[in-house]
Amino acid sequence: MFETIKQKVADGQRITDAEALALFESNDLLAIGELAAEANRLKNDDRVFFNVNRHINYGNLCVNRCKFCAFSKEKGEPGEYTLAMKDVRQKAAEAAAAGATEIHIVGGLHPDLPFDFYLQMMRTIKDVSVDLHIKAFTAVEIDYFAKLAGLTIPQVIEELKAAGLDSLPGGGAEILGQKVRDKICPEKISGARWLEVTEMVHNAGLKSNATMLFGHLEEYQDRVEHLHLIRELQDRTGGFQTFIPLAFQPDNTRVPGAKGVGGVDALKTLAISRLYLDNFQHVKAYWVMLGLKIAQTSLCFGVNDLDGTVVEEKIGHDAGADSPQAMAKNGIIELIRKAGRTPVERDTLYNPLKAY
Repeated sequence: MFETIKQKVADGQRITDAEALALFESNDLLAIGELAAEANRLKNDDRVFFNVNRHINYGNLCVNRCKFCAFSKEKGEPGEYTLAMKDVRQKAAEAAAAGATEIHIVGGLHPDLPFDFYLQMMRTIKDVSVDLHIKAFTAVEIDYFAKLAGLTIPQVIEELKAAGLDSLPGGGAEILGQKVRDKICPEKISGARWLEVTEMVHNAGLKSNATMLFGHLEEYQDRVEHLHLIRELQDRTGGFQTFIPLAFQPDNTRVPGAKGVGGVDALKTLAISRLYLDNFQHVKAYWVMLGLKIAQTSLCFGVNDLDGTVVEEKIGHDAGADSPQAMAKNGIIELIRKAGRTPVERDTLYNPLKAY
């Protein structure tokens, strides 16, 4: 099997679902990593990308109470919050002053905020600096806004674009197969709907990322199905920039029997994602959920992006992530250099800004 896949990588051929499943079932982590490293080298040489960004989680009230989520709250529950617009402005101003090129925004499906709040939030950030790229809202939030405002998905996207939205982060995909979705987030839109909304986003000219939440109740075949659906959509639209496997954090969540993610599983999943997603240029190790050491090691397992400086991440940390909430730019550069790779600062659309 490994020789067959090695030849496919060299020839630029696509691996099959059966081969991806066999890789997941294999215990030869180093062989898988070697294949993924070569696939990444052919696409990206030794460059590892990062950006200077700032997360703004504008509120944690949510009409969905997904079992896997430790972030969402109900009205009146201890810890619930909604940022005032002046707070959004202040955080954006702090980000701009720190040299950030991106604001990353995700929140819950707020029960009370009107659609105009989100438009105003975009305008407020752009008022601080037109140079701040706004990467905001999952397909789940876009679908919710359409219901909230009585608009079609394309209409919602156009209004958000006009207000300043530049791209989407790609969350809410979790595991796209409905069998798993029914167990961990039955309240959330279906996997089919996530793909449908995302396709409309791409058709409207916006780029997005794609994610996969792994390490809870899913089996290997569920991960392969997820990758298959993502790869198919990328074939149609070319709108995905990077794939981000998100390691499930079990603390403070309500998923009975959830496995959590060990280092071997994390590295294997990142590597197989690189091998399977031949139509993706980038695979990202989200250090917030993986931890710094696994994220750094993943650079030898097919990964070529470490996200960014982040600042004040709440969603993963509410679920027990023990990574820092922010990392200095110099810290990311050093992490990449110590892995023997070349750090490259990028903007959100992967335009290189500076190599170090």
